[in-house]
Amino acid sequence: MEACLIVTYRCNAKCYMCNTWQHPTKKSDEYTSELVKKIPDGLKFINITGGEPFLRDDLTEIVKIAVEKSERVVISSNGFFTDKMVKMAETFGNKIGFRISIEGLPAANDELRGIKNGFDHGIRTLVTLHGMGITDIGFGMTVSDRNAKDILELYRLSNAMGLEFATATTHNSFYFHKSDNGFDNAEMVAGEFEKIAVELLKTNKPKNWFRAYFNMGLANKVRGGKRPLNCEVGTDVFFMDPFGNILPCNGSDEPMVMGNLKEQNFDDIWNSERAENIRKQVQCCNKECWMIGSASPAMKKHITIPLKWVVKNKLKLFLNKKACIEPIVKE
Repeated sequence: MEACLIVTYRCNAKCYMCNTWQHPTKKSDEYTSELVKKIPDGLKFINITGGEPFLRDDLTEIVKIAVEKSERVVISSNGFFTDKMVKMAETFGNKIGFRISIEGLPAANDELRGIKNGFDHGIRTLVTLHGMGITDIGFGMTVSDRNAKDILELYRLSNAMGLEFATATTHNSFYFHKSDNGFDNAEMVAGEFEKIAVELLKTNKPKNWFRAYFNMGLANKVRGGKRPLNCEVGTDVFFMDPFGNILPCNGSDEPMVMGNLKEQNFDDIWNSERAENIRKQVQCCNKECWMIGSASPAMKKHITIPLKWVVKNKLKLFLNKKACIEPIVKE
């Protein structure tokens, strides 16, 4: 099972695709590091996110517990607080990873994230962490009409630096406090995701081939297609919001609260009738989200489906056919 710990809704950015910064949590309302001890042991992956996680004064204590709970821990950040992130890396080394959100080349990033010199801070953080020998680091980019044309350049920059490159599309949900994110030119945006997929398939890294599948899923999402793999959030993955609520995901229009960890233990929440009813709601959900937090567990669980797609399209490229690949369709 995988988990996402949303540690705060406070944020120093003012992103165009997310209004969370307009609805910050109060420090006094956010769960303490002690509550993290109540999540299950033996998790495969924990993503620590926000808001901006490095606004938490006790983030080190939260991470200390998380690394004991999970095989892999990654912190998602806008990268502005370089000194804090370096100190975190000095404390935990390669027990943790970092994903820095960068929305385009310098001018585009700073405009879309609403942080002066945000690109410079993000790149400085990445370069410094890389120089320290941290291996699980990379870019994260949320793609829309406004920055889609930068995606290929950012991928090539991350590749040249030896960093990971994660992608997403704009979404609407309670978490983002947005209902008007959309695409003026969906075909152009989808086409940019397809270009990245081709680049990834051409590499010799199997991990990149499955990232190509994920990016083609994003192209499918932008075009309004159905999710290619069933969503099993609330079964394979859970989220905990800053108040201690256990949720299946952060993509729904309204929070689907299974229970609160301050009031109950995790097993009682997870095995409750309320949680089971929410899983039924997930099965009927029509949002067709394709976010890494829900797509990755589904891809691992049904590995033969993306594997078939990878083999077919690797063969196409090997035979020097036109650099286009099969679209993602619902199995």
